[in-house]
Order: sequence, then structure tokens, then C-alpha cells
Amino acid sequence: MKLYDEILKKINEYDMIIIHRHMRPDPDAIGSQVGLKLLLQYNFPEKTVKAVGYDEPTLTWLARMDQATIEDYKNALVIICDTANQPRIDGTHYDKGEYLIKIDHHPNDDVYGDISWVDTSSSSTSELIALFAMENDLKLCDDVARLLYAGIVGDTGRFLYPATTQRTFEIASYLRSHNFDFVALSRQMDSVEFKIAKLQGFVYDHLEINETGAARVLLTQKDLKYFEVTDAETAAIVGAPGRIRNVEAWAIFVEQADGHYRVRLRSKSHTINQIAKNHDGGGHPLASGANSYSIQENEQIYQELIDLLKKS
Repeated sequence: MKLYDEILKKINEYDMIIIHRHMRPDPDAIGSQVGLKLLLQYNFPEKTVKAVGYDEPTLTWLARMDQATIEDYKNALVIICDTANQPRIDGTHYDKGEYLIKIDHHPNDDVYGDISWVDTSSSSTSELIALFAMENDLKLCDDVARLLYAGIVGDTGRFLYPATTQRTFEIASYLRSHNFDFVALSRQMDSVEFKIAKLQGFVYDHLEINETGAARVLLTQKDLKYFEVTDAETAAIVGAPGRIRNVEAWAIFVEQADGHYRVRLRSKSHTINQIAKNHDGGGHPLASGANSYSIQENEQIYQELIDLLKKS
């Protein structure tokens, strides 16, 4: 029996299903989580299905979260979408359910759950949810297709990243065949507020590029306040350095309110997730996140990036 068959079997056994995803969500986190919720509601209307977590203000246009009490978890099936390790799970009580399923496409460094369906060859968890529906002959409503399509588009960088496969395009085509406002969705995902555009200009003005192709930029709390942006909103400029031809890998250091730095690492071809693991983080081979606790550690991370590119 394949894992998606086992997952469907478990879904059939439970009347209460609660779905979580990772903190600081992106379109794939919300698309897979709420897409799965609506998929199950559409095919199993007798069940109670909730998607829980923080309502990220920049993504409420995509979907909003439900509320669940600790009592809801009694005898419940809990599904975690798009979350590699347990400390990053958004929402409390996820471990209070009767059965736990993990569905993810990140490297499986933290193996958890009674069932763990992890496919690192998948472009996104939204692609896996769509595959789960198709392989089990579940019907997709238009809202499910919209959410899963948004998740795939978000995690593939509009089909530009290496994880985009033939299957990705086939599933995206199937989702696109449903009736949702594709133009409005595309415009929403491609547009930014004026303050973000100004922040992107700041990034280009202050980007440091090493002769190896390593690049970095630092965004301080003072910078965030000047541009009136939150840490979550800085996600919109993460891909900006990659548009420069001689940039091969880059780090964006974002100072947090408590003084430590959130580090977003990206690469065009060199595997950088080991650098992230060295600094309290992890992620995909070409897209990872880490944490730095001093300016000195920032320097260390950047030097590791330079050393990696020197080897090639």
C-alpha cells in the first residue's frame, strides 16, 4: 500500500481532522494546509476539518485560519503540512491528537508522525496534496485548485526553480483547468506594495558581491522601521539578488527585535542547506534558512558561502 493510500485510510477513520503548517507561512504552507482542508470538506462533508495557526497578514488574501481548542484534539487526526521539523510547527496542541501524519517536501531531518510522507523531489507540498487527490480519485473544487496552484507557483518561483519537474507542470495544468480567477491570482502574487519596491531598491544599493559570486545584504531593525516593513514582508525581496547574473549564492540577514538575525540563504546551483544546518537552521539544497546570534556569526556564514563557491 502506498503512503497516500494509507493516509486516505486514516482520514476515513476520523471525524475530527486538524491541519497545521509551519510558522511564518508562505503560499505553499497555506496553500497545502487550507487546500487539504477544503479538499477533505468537499469529499467528506460529514467530517469536521480545521486549519489552524497564525493569520499572517500578508497572506490573508489567500485564506484565513480556524480556531481549535484542546478538546478538539481528543480522538482527532492531526496532519502537519510543509513543516520539516517539529519546533517550526505553528499552533499548539498538535501533539495532543490520537494520530499524527506528516506531509512534506523538505529534507526529512526530523522524522516525526505515525505516517511520514516526505518527497524531496516534489516542488512543493501543494503538489503532493494535488497528487494525493488525483491518485485517490478525490474531487477538487475550484477553491482547492486555486490554493494548490498558488502554493506550487510560490514554491517554484513561478516555475523557475530546479525542483520544477514534468509532473509539476502536469499537475499545474490540471489545477489550471478549474474555474478560478487565474489572472487575479497571478497579479496578486506578482505585485508588491510601494514600500516593498523601495526596500528592494535599498537591497540592490547595499548588496555586497564577492568575486566568487557570493552576495549579502543586512537589514537592520532601523531599516525595517524606516521602510515600515515587518520581518515577514521582507520575504518579498529574497529573490532579488538572484536576478543579478554574476550572483551565484546569497544571504539576507534580517535583524530581529531580540537582536539575533534571521538568515535567508539562496543559491542558483550550489547546495547551501548544510551551511544553514551549521547555524541553527535547515531547508532545501538551494533555499534554506538559518539563525545568527552575532555580527561575528554573520561574517562566519558569509565566509562559508564564499568558501563553498571557491570549491567549484
